Amino acid sequence: MSLPEKVRLVEVGPRDGLQNEAQPISVADKVRLVDDLSEAGLAYIEVGSFVSPKWVPQMAGSSEVFAGIRQREGVTYAALAPNLRGFDDALAAGVKEVAVFAAASESFSQRNINCSISESLKRFEPIMEAARKHDIRVRGYVSCVLGCPYEGTVRAEQVAPVARALQQMGCYEVSLGDTIGTGTAGDTRRLFEIVAAQVPRAQLAGHFHDTYGQALANVYASLLEGISVFDSSVAGLGGCPYAKGATGNVASEDVVYLMQGLGIDTGIDLDRLIAAGLRISEVLGRTTGSRVARARTAH
Repeated sequence: MSLPEKVRLVEVGPRDGLQNEAQPISVADKVRLVDDLSEAGLAYIEVGSFVSPKWVPQMAGSSEVFAGIRQREGVTYAALAPNLRGFDDALAAGVKEVAVFAAASESFSQRNINCSISESLKRFEPIMEAARKHDIRVRGYVSCVLGCPYEGTVRAEQVAPVARALQQMGCYEVSLGDTIGTGTAGDTRRLFEIVAAQVPRAQLAGHFHDTYGQALANVYASLLEGISVFDSSVAGLGGCPYAKGATGNVASEDVVYLMQGLGIDTGIDLDRLIAAGLRISEVLGRTTGSRVARARTAH
């Protein structure tokens, strides 16, 4: 299969990236990050999450972040809304697109959202109904598609029905997430081959963590399978609070560099993206997780 001419990046740094930080991050710093990402040319930014601050303290203030950002024409500013209360809060904040998430592993579903996979899907039905009523687009996530911290290997055959259920429910796109970063290129190709038998490739996306250093290889393997949408996180921010030792998402800067090398258009200004990553890394008091950014700024 030939490589796609264009790739769309879904920037998850402000949500998936920051939600695992130990230190509080101000609304102003979150707003600045989203604005920096918009200016770098990201066309899709996951800004926050409308969940109980009791469970995810770093996502408190998502309404204020939405109120503070400069929304650019043609950019999607999305939020995670795991239940109807979250959806209503997102709607009140003017959010035009939300995301819901299920898991491919029963143990992960129980530990993460305290219910079975089928119960979690049932919980999304009122969200999908409300989204249709208010003309809000919904994107679906499936986590632990290549491995689970509790069950080990996850078979592609476990992933396909969950992805299919989300798509049939009305998710226009389903992102398959290697939450603990254990997947390899061969696993990734097989995953998309199996899932694509039930959900069209044009409605699938890849979400890779770099725990084992395989994220870019998995992105490339996905391209070979005809996938052209990838979730990534500026400066490689993030991990998973329920997956011990899981490092951040693949760095957006590194994915853009890969795409440039392959002649694939992303519409993103790499220098501005690197600057955005360096700025938020400074706020967090750490070195950027992007190898490209570290190489470009080494003295």
